Amino acid sequence: MIFSNEKQIEKFTTLGHWGGDTIHQILATNSCNKPTSLALKDQPNRFELTGDNPISLNWIELEQASENLAIQLQKEGVSVGDKVIIQLPNIVELVISYFALSKIGAIASPIPVQYGKQELQYISKTLGGKVILTIAHFKNIELADQIKNALPTIKVLVFGDDLCLDSTSHQKLEFTPESNANRVLTICWTSGTTGTPKGVPRTHNMWLATAKASAESSKLHVDDNVLCPFPIVNMAALGGILIPALLHGCSLTLHHPLDAKLLLKQIQDDGITFTVAPPALLNQLAKSKDMWNLYDLSSLRRIGSGSAPLSPWMIEIFDTDFSIDVVNMYGSNEGIVLYSTPENTPSSTVRATDFPRPNNGIFFETKVADPLTGKEFTSSGEKGELLVKGATIFEGYFENSEEVFTKDGFFKTGDLVEICGDDGNYYRIVGRCKDIINRGGIKISPVEIDIFLEGFDGAIEAAVCAYPDEILSEKICACLVLSEGNEPPSLSKLQSWLLTKGLSKFKLPERIEIFNQLPRNPIGKVQRFKLAEDVLSRASLTSK
Repeated sequence: MIFSNEKQIEKFTTLGHWGGDTIHQILATNSCNKPTSLALKDQPNRFELTGDNPISLNWIELEQASENLAIQLQKEGVSVGDKVIIQLPNIVELVISYFALSKIGAIASPIPVQYGKQELQYISKTLGGKVILTIAHFKNIELADQIKNALPTIKVLVFGDDLCLDSTSHQKLEFTPESNANRVLTICWTSGTTGTPKGVPRTHNMWLATAKASAESSKLHVDDNVLCPFPIVNMAALGGILIPALLHGCSLTLHHPLDAKLLLKQIQDDGITFTVAPPALLNQLAKSKDMWNLYDLSSLRRIGSGSAPLSPWMIEIFDTDFSIDVVNMYGSNEGIVLYSTPENTPSSTVRATDFPRPNNGIFFETKVADPLTGKEFTSSGEKGELLVKGATIFEGYFENSEEVFTKDGFFKTGDLVEICGDDGNYYRIVGRCKDIINRGGIKISPVEIDIFLEGFDGAIEAAVCAYPDEILSEKICACLVLSEGNEPPSLSKLQSWLLTKGLSKFKLPERIEIFNQLPRNPIGKVQRFKLAEDVLSRASLTSK
């Protein structure tokens, strides 16, 4: 499946953004250059998660393990262009599967372990997948049985039963397809604003262009040890960690699901130099220096975060107290790549929320426009939809006729941004176009209020959503997760506190709802549409 058209291939190849290497060819190069260096290892608690002992592989072992898996998949009938669904947690089998499928020219379609019957059936029907790769169980989820019950007609190959990992055998592939970096490597799935996943095909070249930008922001080099706690099923981990680590020959240590104490212990024990973590965890660690100081974290040089605005005070603490650089990351499965680093944004206040506008022509170009009229905005303070095009950007959703590109080829991201800075040289993500709250005709960004709520005493998570109002169309509800022992605050107390912090009166929440946890997608983004649905259902119940 060659997704890119000839014109795009010629353009980005001429510019030097695309080349001829596939991910399995880069793996082979690393195997030759540093065969006995650590390439990949499981989390130390793997036995508790899957019932299997942790696996550690050097580069030549990783190369051979992927070759042997590719041989097994060929014998199961998997061939060039076949679409293979993968439902695996962050274990070595997941990484090996990407390389194995790359070797035989098949397409990997990874999905989170949280996906159940509904998502499995929807994705399988949409994709037309031939095979599903999985394991018997992960924690309390019986993955293999769940898949077999949901999809009785699909071939399910289970590691440990149908497939084995072997890094010593020296068999050869029955058929080796011609390597092509413009062949689709993955079809990942967006969570969307409506909850219906959409398939995003991306080629080797698209991923490698993304990885080059990511590696620059994290300052990776060949001796780095990288820790990945995000599920390797989408942009954050594939484009931000796995493929950048591969490009630079870094060792990759896995972690999943997120456990703060184990994460810190892995950083200490494995000499981790770069990792990523969600904003809520970084805030927790910044407030819990005692926990941080239990470990020797002197190896950690830089940490990335994203999916929501960061807190300036947290960045300051990591810089001054821990001597660790925090990078603000913003990306998507479709190929958006923005990074705010200490080099391009020294101010922690600016870095927490803003991203330098990329120089057009370096991997991709951007502009901001009115989402309804298409009128372009260029001045600082103006807000509109972020539009992007370039070497990292996909070329359309899989089997989906939705028009998501402008006439001049820019992808309409659906993200609302404000042009910031004295010269308009920064973007600030202020929400999704569809998330904007319409209170009496005044458009309000929920993300802006989220940032204010982060520091509210007693709240460990906070976000706002809209709820219907007959007069104003929509009002604002504050959704809070409280730390143990804290009582729900009164609305007047919350409003008074927000006013003291500088929030405008017309943006004040007019309702509070308490949650045990906020609904998030697999990479940690708050699913505001689910918040709104829950808040609406609570109102209905109250009225009965």
